[in-house]
Amino acid sequence: MTRTVWVKADGDVGDWEARKRRVTTAIEAGADWVLVDEDDVGRVRELGDVNVAAFRSDADVIDDAESDVEADAYFVGKGGEGDGTVSMPDDFSGSADLTTLRRRDDRAQGAYVRVLGTEYEEFAEAAADEADFTVVIGEDWSIIPLENLIARVGEETHLVAGATTAAEARTAFETLEIGADGVLLDTDSPDEIRGAVEARDAADRETLDLRHAEVTEVEQTGMADRVCIDTGSLMDDSEGMLVGSMSRGLFFVHAETAESPYVASRPFRVNAGAVHAYVRNAEGGTNYLAELSSGDEVQVVDTDGHTREAVVGRVKIEKRPMFRIQAEIETEDGTDRIETLIQNAETVKIATSEGRKAVTDVEPGDEALVYYEDVARHFGEAVEESIIEK
Repeated sequence: MTRTVWVKADGDVGDWEARKRRVTTAIEAGADWVLVDEDDVGRVRELGDVNVAAFRSDADVIDDAESDVEADAYFVGKGGEGDGTVSMPDDFSGSADLTTLRRRDDRAQGAYVRVLGTEYEEFAEAAADEADFTVVIGEDWSIIPLENLIARVGEETHLVAGATTAAEARTAFETLEIGADGVLLDTDSPDEIRGAVEARDAADRETLDLRHAEVTEVEQTGMADRVCIDTGSLMDDSEGMLVGSMSRGLFFVHAETAESPYVASRPFRVNAGAVHAYVRNAEGGTNYLAELSSGDEVQVVDTDGHTREAVVGRVKIEKRPMFRIQAEIETEDGTDRIETLIQNAETVKIATSEGRKAVTDVEPGDEALVYYEDVARHFGEAVEESIIEK
């Protein structure tokens, strides 16, 4: 599931300057969609790169002449049955909004429904059978209608819940442990819109079960091509990346956030290891360090296993003296050995049971923090097959 954040910026918001401020805020915050009136589509396109959804000014009439600027999706419901402007028919087969959705001729791909009562829940469910996108707005922001729709609709539509705050957005993404596919923010507050975007990102991120493995060997191995990953994001003291010579066992390598008498801190950098090593990426797969380049995404993880994505800004490959660190970890089948090559430098630190530790100080008996999964990898994807790495 790809979560989305939408921002409502139609005529109900105010004049064009008020609507423009919302659209600009949405773009700057990283929202996925803006929902506007059809007449504003062209002006919105000029403000920046964002998906544009538009309320049809008249859903039953389409100008034969193609518009110079079209929306990415058109919605019915505003000024119709969906928002209560037109009375709800007793039989949904006579619904003008639903009829427009059923035509499948690009008149509309989405439905907008204000949940004014139980009949509107049923209407939203019927709309979801026809619509690519279904926006539901609770009048007093009750979670119950959303729970009902999440349970009934499933994957038939991209279900978008109305919200006015980041807290409401977070709750919508977490409802029934499945959550809405998206949220539609109706607010002028940049902080609330940014907060909703953060809630979207958090809902899509995985939390990893990190464990400790006992270090059994530390030895100097000579020179190798070492990779530093410089990201476009700052990392904090508890963050780093998962790197290792064996895809099933990745060591936690800290970002260079610590002050050192030798070099200044570089909180955007992880001195990751040799070119052959694996690093975990934003999709939960792995890449070889040598494959990375500017614009790629890698996974940043903290010592509690919380993850986020970061864009690679630069990759530095230089010849440096290396250590080989080997560790053993208890598995269901006994003990497994994992290892990695990492630069012989005081500024490079791994996470241990005693906290952050420079690789130059790591000794047998230390407990290194690792991510272990007993699977093989093929082109970075987990596969069920027998494989030997040594």
